[in-house]
Amino acid sequence: MRMNKQAKLVSVGNSTGIVISRELLAESGFAQGEEVIIKASPGRIEIEAADDDFERQMAIAREVMQRRRKALRQLAK
Repeated sequence: MRMNKQAKLVSVGNSTGIVISRELLAESGFAQGEEVIIKASPGRIEIEAADDDFERQMAIAREVMQRRRKALRQLAK
């Protein structure tokens, strides 16, 4: 069953958050405190379950970016 609810973006310190109702959280299968992946594109934010493979890939990407910092800066020009 797909559940749609309207919500408001709220200020949380220097960031912005959204309050997710218990019903919506239960329907999604997520639990409070669970790590998630947030994807953004124009007019859309998606939340999905965190994936160990994703974290592994991001760690590798960070390492490569650190090692190839000078080359990446030159490419960005």
